Amino acid sequence: MPKMKVAVFVEPGRIVLDEKPIPDIGPLDALIRITTTTICGTDVHILKGEYPVARGLTIGHEPVGVIEKLGSAVQGYREGQRVIAGAITPSGQSEACLCGCHSQDGAGTKHGWKPLGGWRFGNTIDGCQAEYVRVPDAMANLAPVPDGLTDEQVLMCPDIMSTGFSGAESGRIRIGDIVAVFAQGPIGLCATAGARLMGATTIIAVESVPERMEMARRMGADHVVDFTKVDPVEEVRRLTDGRGVDVSIEALGRQETFEASLRVLRPGGTLSSLGVYSGDLRIPLDGFLAGLGDHTIRTTLCPGGKERMRRLMAAIASGRVDTRPLVTHRFKLDQIEEAYDLFAHQRDGVLKVAVTP
Repeated sequence: MPKMKVAVFVEPGRIVLDEKPIPDIGPLDALIRITTTTICGTDVHILKGEYPVARGLTIGHEPVGVIEKLGSAVQGYREGQRVIAGAITPSGQSEACLCGCHSQDGAGTKHGWKPLGGWRFGNTIDGCQAEYVRVPDAMANLAPVPDGLTDEQVLMCPDIMSTGFSGAESGRIRIGDIVAVFAQGPIGLCATAGARLMGATTIIAVESVPERMEMARRMGADHVVDFTKVDPVEEVRRLTDGRGVDVSIEALGRQETFEASLRVLRPGGTLSSLGVYSGDLRIPLDGFLAGLGDHTIRTTLCPGGKERMRRLMAAIASGRVDTRPLVTHRFKLDQIEEAYDLFAHQRDGVLKVAVTP
């Protein structure tokens, strides 16, 4: 049976290069030959044992590639076509999907809902840090890459761009809003770009790494607050004349950034939470105004499906957003362990890595 190279979760602290058979596909599936993929912060949570997955699972959920083989029931695509698929691969048929909650897809359950059920790559099925990946429910998930767009131009669409933009969308940003974005890693940077696209006229980014602070300005931040030099809550309050922000986006997944995101809100404001949290969260009484501040707290898992991917690629093709500067390092799949070591330890100014065969 033909084999392929894959990045496999062995145990907490170990993701290694291994081999597996090239996947078989069913009638509704597609086999994609990966041309470019990347490593996500969630993969690092898996590496550290902070998010549990099965031992032996192939990791990764951000595929750019070419259709190698189509299932017998798949229509509207052709072998050899360049495509992406989202990190979230909904069935498109469950009650959750039909309510628009693709990330919570419960296909096969009695009631049609399953927490995080739409996230399958590198979570419940083999993922994309491999030479090939099986894409389930291909007609709901494969999005053709427009002519003229490179792999690296669309590499952020499957997860980072979709997640970051969803932070702005879940915050329901309106034209003229003041927005604070806490943390300017890749997701926070995309949240900053998304806030600008949605019409925010003042965007305050909170970060301390110089390279990320500069990138935040490139992505649309009007002010960048270094939390190692000033109290970020006090500084955001100062920048807004004590009013607070309409929307705050938490893009790190830490107790302190969650609390700060709540404390900078104006009454009636919205906290849009994108962080992946590794422990219980506490809601501070003062920031929550004892439950009487008319605040909204919304959480979001990366939206997926082919229409979401089409829209994101349209934004890139239009020139309104460019995520290529987020790719700071490049590796071959054979170097995946080296890539994880760099990315997990955030060395050398890394934002995102591109991994190619």
